Amino acid sequence: MPRNKDDNSVYIGRKPTMNYVMAAMMILNKDEDATLKARGRAISHAVDVCEILKNRFLKGTEYKDIRISTEKLESDDGTMNNVSSIEIVLTPPKD
Repeated sequence: MPRNKDDNSVYIGRKPTMNYVMAAMMILNKDEDATLKARGRAISHAVDVCEILKNRFLKGTEYKDIRISTEKLESDDGTMNNVSSIEIVLTPPKD
């Protein structure tokens, strides 16, 4: 059965930081890459999650890839806005 690529994605939002740290840690503990995705103001929150993981919980976790982009989103009044987005791919620690 093929795996969905989004199975290992953590979408960063407004929940407490530790919720996202634990979600990413569960993926990394399965010895799989974890992708953290965020848009707009949540980007700094995503970076915080990665640094907490790397420095406090799973020492040896490394950045595999960082992708940044701009997405066009339509607001409620119909205008188009540019919103920055980031995807950070973390690779689990090597034994």
